[in-house]
Amino acid sequence: MPNMTRSTTLAACTAGVVALTVGLASPAANAVTKLTHAQAAAMFRDAGITWSSSGNCSDRNNPTCTSFEQINQTTVQGVITLKQASGCAINITGGTETGHAGGTYSHWNGYKVDISPYTCVSNYITGHFTYIGKRSDGASMYRSAAGNIYARESNHWDITYYNCGCD
Repeated sequence: MPNMTRSTTLAACTAGVVALTVGLASPAANAVTKLTHAQAAAMFRDAGITWSSSGNCSDRNNPTCTSFEQINQTTVQGVITLKQASGCAINITGGTETGHAGGTYSHWNGYKVDISPYTCVSNYITGHFTYIGKRSDGASMYRSAAGNIYARESNHWDITYYNCGCD
């Protein structure tokens, strides 16, 4: 009987560890928080971050607009972190609107923003982040210590936020 008790206890402990491990690895643990355009705009406004669009609009389905609809909260926090760390003016020129390249870590899916290449922020990115080579389109890429990628396209910075960089 003592062996049966040990086996039962071991099985119960193993089941508990498996349950904890499964709980930690669940998709919910990696879920992203999506924001409305109004929520993101309020956060950007409060942080002193501006945005603009060639169409002077925020319709997600219009490529001439700059929309924040369905942007990831970590992306918004990442832009705010960049502004706070750099002390530079930040102007967003692209958000979650249609018209950008697709993919998992895309504008449409809330991971990317485009910002104006002002001298101050450009100097901060190139001076504080690690150059990691050129993208297939020729854009120079820099990686922050947090792992976010800053690609210098012809007329803007294309930034991919995997996390907020705020820890």
